[in-house]
Amino acid sequence: WYHDNLTRHAAEALLLSNGQDGSYLLRKSTEREDLYSLSVRGKDSVKHFHVEYTGTSLKFGFNEFSSLKELVMHFANQPLIGSETGTLIVLKHPYPLQVEEPSIYESVRVHTAMQTGRTESDLVPNAPSLGTKEGYLIKQGKIVKNWKTRWFTLHRNELKYFKDQTATEPIRALDLTECSAVQFDYSQERVNCFCLVFPLRTYYLCAKTGIEADEWIKILRWKLSQIRRQLEERNATLSS
Repeated sequence: WYHDNLTRHAAEALLLSNGQDGSYLLRKSTEREDLYSLSVRGKDSVKHFHVEYTGTSLKFGFNEFSSLKELVMHFANQPLIGSETGTLIVLKHPYPLQVEEPSIYESVRVHTAMQTGRTESDLVPNAPSLGTKEGYLIKQGKIVKNWKTRWFTLHRNELKYFKDQTATEPIRALDLTECSAVQFDYSQERVNCFCLVFPLRTYYLCAKTGIEADEWIKILRWKLSQIRRQLEERNATLSS
């Protein structure tokens, strides 16, 4: 149940999608070289606890283990752990590394037919965008803070949402060149949520699974990075 370079968000996606209450895994922490993180699922959320390697022992909470074998035996006895928020979780189900884990990366497809006599610059404006995505998400209302399911499509630098998949006219089209950040959001009383930050409004969206939320975040962040890179290149050209 040790997952070497698994990220925090990927661990949450795996445990929420495939795990159950009491599922847990160990991974490297990004904070310090001597820290590991124990990610544990409980009550439809994932908690993270530090495991510190001192050089001679492993410290977990008030316990100290002289060897990795001792630590593994401790977890084999289904210990009860508590967090600062008062949540108590029994560690019942180690999440093994040797399983077919779902991909948390969005597949990027490009369909561009090269035609005789046309150059790349001719094709780019009309070619399907790189990294398109569509699917249902639950969106929080602007004034009445209720949640409604909407059909979202991502093409080029535009994120549109529709009443449903059959609708032809979008309710709104969001220009990603005006978006400053995309990130997981834990402020809502829902799981698998993320937000898009715009100058006049922050949009709160929820996916059905952690993996799906992670896919949306990855591809939206990739879009923002491309927008920033293009803007930097344009500014560099103008200044020169």
